[in-house]
Amino acid sequence: MKILVTGCAGFIGSNLVDALLMQDYEVAGIDNFNDYYSPDVKESNLKNAKKNKNFKLYRADILDLERLKKIFNENQLDVVIHLAARAGVRPSLTDPHLYANVNVLGTVNLLKLSVEHKVAKFIFGSSSSVYGDSPKIPFTEDDLCQDIVSPYGASKRAAEFFVESFNKCFGLDAVVLRFFTVYGQRGRPDMAPALFTNAILKNEEIQIFGNGQASRDFTFIEDIIDGIVKALDAGNGFEVINLGGSKPVSVSDFIKTLEEVIGKSAKLKFGPKVNGDVQSTWANTKKAETLLKWKSKYTLKQGLSAYVDWYKSH
Repeated sequence: MKILVTGCAGFIGSNLVDALLMQDYEVAGIDNFNDYYSPDVKESNLKNAKKNKNFKLYRADILDLERLKKIFNENQLDVVIHLAARAGVRPSLTDPHLYANVNVLGTVNLLKLSVEHKVAKFIFGSSSSVYGDSPKIPFTEDDLCQDIVSPYGASKRAAEFFVESFNKCFGLDAVVLRFFTVYGQRGRPDMAPALFTNAILKNEEIQIFGNGQASRDFTFIEDIIDGIVKALDAGNGFEVINLGGSKPVSVSDFIKTLEEVIGKSAKLKFGPKVNGDVQSTWANTKKAETLLKWKSKYTLKQGLSAYVDWYKSH
């Protein structure tokens, strides 16, 4: 089986590439190595993959349709796993056009080529941000997602609609995986785990937006990778599936657990809540348990212990 992974040099993408190569899949990877954070970090993420004969890297942008056509022509792809995106809720508030272009039009480019090249399955990495501030807790996949509060969440939801439409119009088998606050090895430097860990280790202040009671359904990277791999064998048709730890933790409790793992106290600075931030996320994972035989295995303390070990060594 030959699999295309977009966003292959990023946090989730690079971990997925390594996992697929360990299972002897052939993998083609696309990444544009943009400067959202250091391209050198992304290069490092693929250090092992680039040594593997079953991996082929394409430095390309998913908005470049002509380049994508050449990549699809060069590879007989069985599956497309689409993870490339402009990420982050707060940056989407200042540049919504960029998020709309990359996250929606880039997805449409890949869907169109997947149909033309008779790709057997399209797996799309979406986000819990599509639920926004939904009052229905925990979040279930049949939620109408009418409470989106950020351009990022809107762009991912719009992309989901396109994925569904390509299933209905062209018969493309597709799975939408909604990821919930993923953390772990190679995590983005702008995300809370990296920012908080760095601050505690350097005796610097942690900036908290709000009162610290906002909660997130933190999900360890290895659980997410396991869910994506299991989605390769998901049934035909179209499915939307949550992948989350299903145990929400407040920001304050997250920091307390991180303090325990590191063995140092944090210095906290509180500020006003930021537009686009939701109060809580919480995944109902019954569908994943039924369709994928998947459930998160890592507790927050286990995941943070592994993450901090990795962070210190890097």
